[in-house]
Amino acid sequence: MDTFPVKRKRGRPPKSQSAGYQDTRQALIGVGLAALTEKGYSYTGLDEILRQAKVPKGSFYHYFDNKEAFGKALIEAYGLFFANKLERSLADSSLTPLARIQGFVEDAKLGMEKFDYRRGCLIGNMGQEMAALPESFRGLLSDVFRDWEARIARVLEEARQAGEAPEHLVPEQMAQFFWIGWEGAVLRAKLEQSSQPLEQFTNGFMALVRGC
Repeated sequence: MDTFPVKRKRGRPPKSQSAGYQDTRQALIGVGLAALTEKGYSYTGLDEILRQAKVPKGSFYHYFDNKEAFGKALIEAYGLFFANKLERSLADSSLTPLARIQGFVEDAKLGMEKFDYRRGCLIGNMGQEMAALPESFRGLLSDVFRDWEARIARVLEEARQAGEAPEHLVPEQMAQFFWIGWEGAVLRAKLEQSSQPLEQFTNGFMALVRGC
């Protein structure tokens, strides 16, 4: 849901993993992330990615063994990118715990609006495609969700300790609920080209957290 920074390099790939090699590999990953957040893994062709990254056709396998290896690299890169995005809001100690979660939501709304609701969540997109994807992706996708859940659970525990949420709140359960609902809200926002589903889910989630 954001712009993925990349450095693009023209020309033939170098023979060693030099700075130029890494730049071109990152260019492929950056273009791949943008494409998969919009269209998904199954509907994104390598030719399209190579053309946008300005990498000569036929050079792809110098950087990745195959499309499955490329997909794994994209999952890892997006998981890290989004974890950093989350932490920009969740680690803001100037806000109350629940206000930090709300801050993430507001940032996500702006990100979807920026790209006219064409882009969603790469992890959610690939999860929906799982029946057609390599089985090796399943565990990687689950691990990313667990990492995101742990970050939300940490802030919900802070909310419980600060009195923003009741003592009997179970942060881990509510964090799982958050991501299950959030991914559905992102899908609906793309469908309706509106942030209203994100707002509706978040309002319901916050009411549940405060009153559960």
